[in-house]
Amino acid sequence: MRKLVIFLIFTPLISFGQIQSLFGEKFTATETKDFIDDKDLINLQDNIQIKGEIKSTCKMKGCWMELDVAEKTIFVRFKDYGFFVPKEGAEGKLAVVNGKLSIDTLSVAQLKHYAEDAGKSKEEISLIDKEEITMSFLAEGVIIMN
Repeated sequence: MRKLVIFLIFTPLISFGQIQSLFGEKFTATETKDFIDDKDLINLQDNIQIKGEIKSTCKMKGCWMELDVAEKTIFVRFKDYGFFVPKEGAEGKLAVVNGKLSIDTLSVAQLKHYAEDAGKSKEEISLIDKEEITMSFLAEGVIIMN
């Protein structure tokens, strides 16, 4: 009976807390940005932390995700494919990523591969016919708020 009373007292405290899932290297979310500025683009070699809403994740393995940061879509890959995020159910959740921002040129082959991973139709994939310059992020760690 005593255990039941303790359980009933602490259950509400636990359920109201923010639950977080960590993927990759452990980090503490400090100085997290919800925007990208010119300084970030100049200092591409520095690690930064950014947060945003998850737009999509790789449906095949969870090996990438798209993050909406201040109305910009950032393509996030994971360092050395050392970890993955959930393939389903992460869309709309807030994520904090720790790593390096970069400007990349994605080839037609890469874009088609990512479209296939995202579950796009063959018709949509066949329309991809030119490379794309994009803002990318190589994450060493990811925290997803559940």
